[in-house]
Amino acid sequence: MKTKQDILNWIEENRQPFIDLSDKIWENPELANREFISSQLQADFLEGQGFKITWDLGGLNTAFLAEWGEGKPVIGFAGEYDALGGLSQKAQTAQEPLIPGAAGHACGHNLLGVGCLLAAVAAKQYLEANHQGGTVRYYGCPAEEAGDGKVYMARAGVFNDLDAAFNYHPDYLNFASKGSAVAVTDIKFRFHGRSAHAGGSPHLGRSALDAVELMNVGVNYLREHVTSNVRMHYVITNGGDAPNIVPPEAEVWYFLRAPLREELNQVTERVKRIARGAAIMTGTEVEIIFQGACSHLLNNHVLADLQYENMKVIGPIPFTEADYEQALQINEGYPPEIRDNNLIAGMPPAGKAIAEALKGISLAAENYPSFDIDYIATGSTDVGDLSLVTPLSMLGTACWPTGAPGHTWGITAAGRLPMGHKGMLHAARIMALSAIDCFNDPEILIKARQEFEKAMQGKPYICPIPDEVQPHIYPRP
Repeated sequence: MKTKQDILNWIEENRQPFIDLSDKIWENPELANREFISSQLQADFLEGQGFKITWDLGGLNTAFLAEWGEGKPVIGFAGEYDALGGLSQKAQTAQEPLIPGAAGHACGHNLLGVGCLLAAVAAKQYLEANHQGGTVRYYGCPAEEAGDGKVYMARAGVFNDLDAAFNYHPDYLNFASKGSAVAVTDIKFRFHGRSAHAGGSPHLGRSALDAVELMNVGVNYLREHVTSNVRMHYVITNGGDAPNIVPPEAEVWYFLRAPLREELNQVTERVKRIARGAAIMTGTEVEIIFQGACSHLLNNHVLADLQYENMKVIGPIPFTEADYEQALQINEGYPPEIRDNNLIAGMPPAGKAIAEALKGISLAAENYPSFDIDYIATGSTDVGDLSLVTPLSMLGTACWPTGAPGHTWGITAAGRLPMGHKGMLHAARIMALSAIDCFNDPEILIKARQEFEKAMQGKPYICPIPDEVQPHIYPRP
């Protein structure tokens, strides 16, 4: 019979193929819904480990399910693999793009996906060696940066029979989250007017750009009349072609965020009314284009506590002096006002003391209990939609230098350096042991489900994306 310690030993003995897989994905950064190489690499790897592969989940051609075993419980791991545009970076401690202007893994999704994948394989190894029933699933989830990959998958019902799910994200600290993140709606407002010579006959024109600007003024006044956790941000994606032409077409792109979908729906309707009012004022027409959406995040405290107990068994990440030195060099690539305040800036109140204690330390190896209870982060993730279908625990592990802000070059670099690999392996160990506990102790899943049902208050999951809106699909090359 294999024990949990045997699985930890197995991960250590077999770590290199997983590191190599993460590095291959890092070397082939792909944007949301275009992750053809990354998804295929993962699917092929898992097929070689004995998993059955099913493609095109939720209508997404870079989404897949890898499944092994049979019967209950069914434990899932949700991985990702999309990169970010314009954040290419060499695997070094000084800023230098690998390919100027190209994409890069500045959110660590190469580590995220393979960390969850490794946990799934390790859980399978345990069940197989012990001739034990149960089902292990790995979900290859595209387009997290677009905020909707898992939403389409949830709409298709692919998570419905899960007993529990685990997800991890590279971070600055080792902790299992008990907090939340806000829901988001991704929406464009395209105004149609009438062109005219801006100097010779402006009275004949109807400016679509005027409508965009009036809409933005209205939304900015709305900020005074929403709760403090609401966020509204926009970019003008089309403002016209030349100053001497009254713009017949203009467009503004909004992200709207709120703690709960009910509140966000109300805010979204108010913004839509502002857009229609701007169209009336300018004699233009407005086209409202729903791009996507995701729900708020519901972390399961029972599963979070389970992960922390396994962290204590495993101990801190074994960073070396070379790791600390590389992290320090990356930190020094940022201005002092950024690197010195990066860790504390996004920390919930209960974590401020931790951040203060880590000032001047380039990597955080220790494990921490959950310090974000009742905290609502103002960022968003499509993991939220998975968390409203089944009990889920989102884990963070230290893969990044403490002074490097997310979605920047230093994060890309860390994802290909030993510090990133070690953080990924740490996450895989924690999730694998926690999944094994769920397979061995039915009481854990009963308590996790009871907590989940109480939090949901009997309400079913409602997908925030209307049925008529379909995912963004790109043809395979």
